[in-house]
Amino acid sequence: MGGPIVVTGAAGALGRAVAALLQERGLGVAVLDLVEEQALPAGAAVALGGVDLTDEASAERAFAAIGPIAGLVNVAGGFAWETIGEGSVATWDRLYALNLRTALNASMAALPRLSAGGAIVNVGAAAAGRAELGMAAYAASKAGVARLTEGLAAELKPRGIRVNAVLPSIIDTPANRADMPDADFGAWVTPVELARVIAFLLSGEASGMTGAAIPVTGRV
Repeated sequence: MGGPIVVTGAAGALGRAVAALLQERGLGVAVLDLVEEQALPAGAAVALGGVDLTDEASAERAFAAIGPIAGLVNVAGGFAWETIGEGSVATWDRLYALNLRTALNASMAALPRLSAGGAIVNVGAAAAGRAELGMAAYAASKAGVARLTEGLAAELKPRGIRVNAVLPSIIDTPANRADMPDADFGAWVTPVELARVIAFLLSGEASGMTGAAIPVTGRV
């Protein structure tokens, strides 16, 4: 397969872990994020900052600059806890844009450039299966990622391109530790643990898998 594997949301804890692990395994990586280029992980074959994946044209420009690719990992996303009664429609729109539209725009821009035998891995959420208190908007947006994964998998089978998703629970990041200081951090899934599953889904070892949603939930 020609070209790098694109990792979106590469400036975050999970994006950095995915990019680092793929590079450790000798794979070419292109990293994208909304932040400036100097804030992106070092060592990537291509690093593009200022990419707004909620915008279709911005996504297309970024992927055109990269050229042919071997795979795509849609990490970019966001979270908000908000009850429906005390919340706003704006939060639903924002999480839809951050979690679903980014994955959709990146995937659509990737499709003409993705080689046969390539793979897409989307980062969904275990929380999408059932919306708990304050999680409705987030769960709905991540449920959309699950449906995107299924639809793309069915569409791309004739091209030999696989599309799967990982469903993490709480990821052990500095931001999550700060937000939940009394939690049992050891029960959470680490970025590296999740990155290993993503790397497996990108690899030929997962050649028989497409349209799957893999829970990666630690001990939560």
